[in-house]
Amino acid sequence: MSDIPLLKVHDVSKFYGNRIGCRDVSFELWPGEVLAIVGESGSGKTTLLNCLSTRLLPSTGSVEYHMRDGSYRDLYRMNEAERRFLMRTDWGFVHQNSADGLRMAVSAGANVGERLMAIGDRHYGKIRASAIDWLERVEIDAGRIDDQPRAFSGGMRQRLQIARNLVTGPRLVFMDEPTGGLDVSVQARLLDLVRGLVNDLGLSAIIVTHDLAVARLLSHRMMVMKDGYVIEHGLTDRVLDDPHEPYTQLLVSSILQV
Repeated sequence: MSDIPLLKVHDVSKFYGNRIGCRDVSFELWPGEVLAIVGESGSGKTTLLNCLSTRLLPSTGSVEYHMRDGSYRDLYRMNEAERRFLMRTDWGFVHQNSADGLRMAVSAGANVGERLMAIGDRHYGKIRASAIDWLERVEIDAGRIDDQPRAFSGGMRQRLQIARNLVTGPRLVFMDEPTGGLDVSVQARLLDLVRGLVNDLGLSAIIVTHDLAVARLLSHRMMVMKDGYVIEHGLTDRVLDDPHEPYTQLLVSSILQV
């Protein structure tokens, strides 16, 4: 890992009137590091993820990103065009509902190729070859390249969404409950795939999940949220094997009892 943080988060808060979405969250994310944000429904983890990825404007705070030219930019001081370009090139976002992250009415190949066209690629043969390569990397038969995502299973759609996000070689990927709603056997296959790709590509990732098994398998570090606050933060194995906060202890024990 580099000794320069990829992301520097300072006192990020989001309020909805008198209700707290998230409050005073600060941390640094390092190149090649995977951070899991865990907690029960309503804990604030998805609100925080949306603030970090600029999908939601926070009420206070800043998020600085280490650009490829070596400078740090405050994401909230970028204009909309700059943020959109960052999302198409240097970042990815994997949604829980694959339909939110795919264009369901175009082919699998077009879903992957669109990201390449967004950064200026125009050679049809090269774009199609890259799409085939990425379909195979996410374990989708290249013969399905012209099929629409609506013809795919839930697990295949998620794998296609991952290919769409990674084809441009991003450095940071946000994932919102990436295995939510999938059968256990499909979840296991997807998690193995994600873990392999993250390791092979040296990706940084921020993953929101309520599933502590997902967090243990994928993440180096974990933040536990409750009522909008980060109440525990540390190396994943330490947090899960020796939780300090009563709330975290309750989360861990409830998983063990299932």
